[in-house]
Amino acid sequence: MARAGRRRAPSDGTRLREAALTLAGTPLRLRDLPPEARPRERLFAHGAAALSLTELLAIILDTGHASYGRSAVDLAALLLARLRGARQMPGLAAISCASPEDLRSVPGIGAAKAARLLAAIELGRRLGEARPERVAVDRPEDVVRWLRPRMRDLDREHFVVLWLDTKHRVLGHETVSIGGLDAAPAHPREVFKGAIVRSAAAVVLAHNHPSGDPTPSADDVRLTRRLVDAGRILGIEVLDHIILGTDRFESLRRRGFPFD
Repeated sequence: MARAGRRRAPSDGTRLREAALTLAGTPLRLRDLPPEARPRERLFAHGAAALSLTELLAIILDTGHASYGRSAVDLAALLLARLRGARQMPGLAAISCASPEDLRSVPGIGAAKAARLLAAIELGRRLGEARPERVAVDRPEDVVRWLRPRMRDLDREHFVVLWLDTKHRVLGHETVSIGGLDAAPAHPREVFKGAIVRSAAAVVLAHNHPSGDPTPSADDVRLTRRLVDAGRILGIEVLDHIILGTDRFESLRRRGFPFD
């Protein structure tokens, strides 16, 4: 997958803040912002996994703080900063421990916003406790069956990592990067970060080719070699690299790539 340099565009947060300044004196709702800058539209276009923690919180908050000229994204960023500073924890951990008083101490977060945040936290907690039966992936077809519904009809290249336990059961998956029409660069640091946090024993790499042709490129092979070497150093086995096309897929292991 080509990793050619691209000119850096203004971040979504920058565009959101610039747009918010034009709305001073009115309630700053996400739907008032340009379509390409709205977290909700980005969620529908790229999936929830592509959004930052700040963007996800902004969707829950829905509105910002008109008196201070803050959009919902600005308010979410302020909330994260306050909680991180108060509890000396990473953002998600700090939110999960927040009390109603912690949330309502942030200007712009009243009873309704605090209630939505607390309800979302509790739903996440209950989901974690539900512990659904884990699905084992023993063949490339199992991986494709897991990923196809999640990656069908994507118009950009998404690089995904599946985390597996010692019995090759799926612990979860993460979209590591989203590229252009023909590239989604993936750095070893980002690829293995989630696996380390979840104590995964192995991973399966996967990405889609929006062209529809799943034939591995020379860049695909080079990247796979680099990630396999990084996994050996970390003690996390890379089992396969699956490339999804329109109606077909390719498994680099089946093509003879030396994963072992």
